[in-house]
Amino acid sequence: MKYRSKYNNPKPKRKMSFWERLYLPEIVRGLYTSIKHLFRPKFVRQYPEEKWEAPSAFRGRPVLVQEDNGAERCVACGLCSRVCPPLAIEVQASETELLKERYPVRFEINMLRCIFCGFCEEVCPEEAIVMSKDYELTFRKYDDAIYGMDKLLIPKEQLKDRLDYLKEMRNKS
Repeated sequence: MKYRSKYNNPKPKRKMSFWERLYLPEIVRGLYTSIKHLFRPKFVRQYPEEKWEAPSAFRGRPVLVQEDNGAERCVACGLCSRVCPPLAIEVQASETELLKERYPVRFEINMLRCIFCGFCEEVCPEEAIVMSKDYELTFRKYDDAIYGMDKLLIPKEQLKDRLDYLKEMRNKS
């Protein structure tokens, strides 16, 4: 007995009608859609003068949360660097005897590699790295695109909207 799979015996293709073979109805439908959009009112934002206010769910550049006492929340577990698809995050840890066991000696994000996916934010157990509302990134040199701790640390009060949003979303699930 000969084995037959769905790949050996595909379904017969449907025959196209005369109008489908001419493609005229589809061309007319496409032209109608284009003309309809042509006469709609335009919405233009005068960008440098009018800034777009991003909602709290917006994923801008990743930043590190700085506590009220000036210390970072990050415990240098390295989960963010492991989950990052383009390998944009680099973390180097060290140990201390003070408040927590570990802290990041070096925490760098290559913003040219970052795809703003938010995986680092989702995997962080301490909510130390969050996606901010910053979307304006310009660089003159390659070295300017590598953000260290000096550019990444942002006070918790400035990130309150995003932290509240994350808390709300985690409580829903």
